[in-house]
Amino acid sequence: MARLADRNVTPPSHGLSGDTAWRELHRLASEPYRRSGKFGWHFARGKLGLDPVFRSLLERGDITPQSRVLDIGCGQGLLASLFSACDELAQRGAWPAHWASPPTGARYTGIEMMPRDVTRAMAAIGVLPSAPRVHCADIRNAELPAADAVVILDVLHYVDHAAQAALLQRVRAALAPRGRLLLRVGDAAGRGRFAASQWVDRAVTSLRGHRTPPTFCRKLTDWTTLLQRIGFEVEALPMSRGTPFANVLLCCNVAAATP
Repeated sequence: MARLADRNVTPPSHGLSGDTAWRELHRLASEPYRRSGKFGWHFARGKLGLDPVFRSLLERGDITPQSRVLDIGCGQGLLASLFSACDELAQRGAWPAHWASPPTGARYTGIEMMPRDVTRAMAAIGVLPSAPRVHCADIRNAELPAADAVVILDVLHYVDHAAQAALLQRVRAALAPRGRLLLRVGDAAGRGRFAASQWVDRAVTSLRGHRTPPTFCRKLTDWTTLLQRIGFEVEALPMSRGTPFANVLLCCNVAAATP
């Protein structure tokens, strides 16, 4: 059996510090993208390393163990690779004691419209033990499987307002009774910070080899009103730490039925 030092892994412990654990998760989740080519690997490292939403989801426990996770507009499937990294860290006994429980055993399905991103995703994560699936489809009419958690990060503004509402209605129907939607949006009331996020969004879209589409944004108050009307209880969390953007993570629980 290979020694731990030979495998370049962190020895088991009673739990790593949050920063140390995140560095290891970042390394483990980025590594599979070497199989997808130079761009895919550098994009994975940059996105996972600089975007605060990924670490926040784990610290807070927004994805519970054994969840059926639907990632809409999943791009390269970074979440699937991150879940696999969480499984490995938890198996070592190195999960930070002050974080919420890890999303072990997550069953991942992604939906992505861009064939190029789907190709990168499957090259990287198609051989993972968790057997994640990524479907190439338009989020406006793709079939949505039953899910315990639906994740939509920085995607919904690419479809018009009517299509946003229709998709969110379908997400609500696909979620289990105690299901959760994790939706990150830009707050159009954020002025300069919102303008900065829009500029970077267009630049990254172009770098990924895609045409820059028109965007259909809303103010945070309008997003909240829409989600509540559809049947969600909404908690809004700032999600731009370390960046100049106006991003907000909307943690939406399926509202309890009225007696």
